[in-house]
Amino acid sequence: MNNSYTAITKKVEQWWIGWIVEIPGINCQERTQKKLLESLRSALQEALELNRQEALIEAGNDYKEEKIAL
Repeated sequence: MNNSYTAITKKVEQWWIGWIVEIPGINCQERTQKKLLESLRSALQEALELNRQEALIEAGNDYKEEKIAL
């Protein structure tokens, strides 16, 4: 499954700021738009992996994973 997310980017004075629309709390600020997109991608990957790890810990041992596509 190929997941895609929406990054909003905006130049504010000397900084580029941005966030991921679908995942609250993922936002970054960098000097260039290219670096901003790299930082957003990295933050998104880390957040998704952390959320997955936390979900698996909460699930315990007796669970079943199901893929859901929109």
